[in-house]
Amino acid sequence: MSSKPPVSEQSQPPATGAEPPHEGEAIAVAKELAEAKRRRLPSNRQIGMGAAIGVGSAAIVAGLLYWRGGRKDRK
Repeated sequence: MSSKPPVSEQSQPPATGAEPPHEGEAIAVAKELAEAKRRRLPSNRQIGMGAAIGVGSAAIVAGLLYWRGGRKDRK
């Protein structure tokens, strides 16, 4: 009886003589990755909208912090 546990055929690594990927496939994969990266970048419109929302929310917070209306003890 051996001390090695039984290993299924599916879990074994591929043979060492396996064919490496073709150069055309590697170029296609690189182009796909570059295109996906471009899709993830925000557009100028999105950046502008984010800036406008940030400035607007800062103005609202500043207005609420400095608002002095509704007090009865005005001097």
